[in-house]
Amino acid sequence: MSVARERPTILVTGAAGPAGRALGVLIGRLPPTRRPRAVGVDLAPRPTEGYEVVEAVPGADDQRYDRAMLDLLDRHRPDLVLPTVSEELPRLAVLAAATGLGDRGLVLSGPGPARIAGDKLLTMWALARGGVPVPRHAAGGELASASEALRWAGGPVVVKPRVSRGGRGVHVVEHVDDPVWNGLDDSWVVQAFAGGVEYSPQVHRSPRTGECLVVVLEKTGRKQGRVGNATSVVRLPDDAATDVAAVARRTVETLDLVGPVDLDVRRLDDGTPVVLEVNARFGAVSPAAPEMLDAVLDEGAGAVP
Repeated sequence: MSVARERPTILVTGAAGPAGRALGVLIGRLPPTRRPRAVGVDLAPRPTEGYEVVEAVPGADDQRYDRAMLDLLDRHRPDLVLPTVSEELPRLAVLAAATGLGDRGLVLSGPGPARIAGDKLLTMWALARGGVPVPRHAAGGELASASEALRWAGGPVVVKPRVSRGGRGVHVVEHVDDPVWNGLDDSWVVQAFAGGVEYSPQVHRSPRTGECLVVVLEKTGRKQGRVGNATSVVRLPDDAATDVAAVARRTVETLDLVGPVDLDVRRLDDGTPVVLEVNARFGAVSPAAPEMLDAVLDEGAGAVP
């Protein structure tokens, strides 16, 4: 008589946040024979679709974070660990390098790539150096005034914290007397505003082979109107926006990211797609590209065939 195989366990950080909730939806849609046992952790835990339980964990800026994560992993012994909180990725990548979490199913890029992708200015510098198209950019302290910034860009500029989650703090400066400018320093990044169509490419880069799977989503709604997180997306056919797909692939390869990656790409007035920012994790629009989770499960330890 055959013995039923125990379901693999995955642990998802930020389970109650936008990306974690989206991932929970995807997990819940999997066929029962393929669906893993999902455990979530979050700074503010609450019952969330797709997760058997969501437990508390300190924030990534808390000194207790490392020990708490190791304790959670020892207790649940997951086959895969999927982080979805941008601020924790660099710290978790370093913790993995120090403790061997990569051998315990952590789906995350190395410390260097995670640190660069976690800082929006470092991301711009690295991509520009690698020949990937990006908007004109500068640190907040490089430009003395909104007036200087508008002249420098030849039009509106976008300002955002260098380290932040999603669209938090993103603001379009269009006038010389915009009061937001008075609070800027080198912890902010300034980008020339790209006013064309915006996309949210979803990429999975295999840590084993380096091959990339790319799905291009077009943003049809944004939380803050012209900028911010997507409130709605449309999945494009594979033969549409191929230049956006190519830029997304080059971005992930240039930064040496692996696993799931969520990008923001927008066209300049001349149609050139430029990379605005990179999230080295599952994004909040992942249900529109379910093959990203499929790819992670297929490659991960304990995946159900």
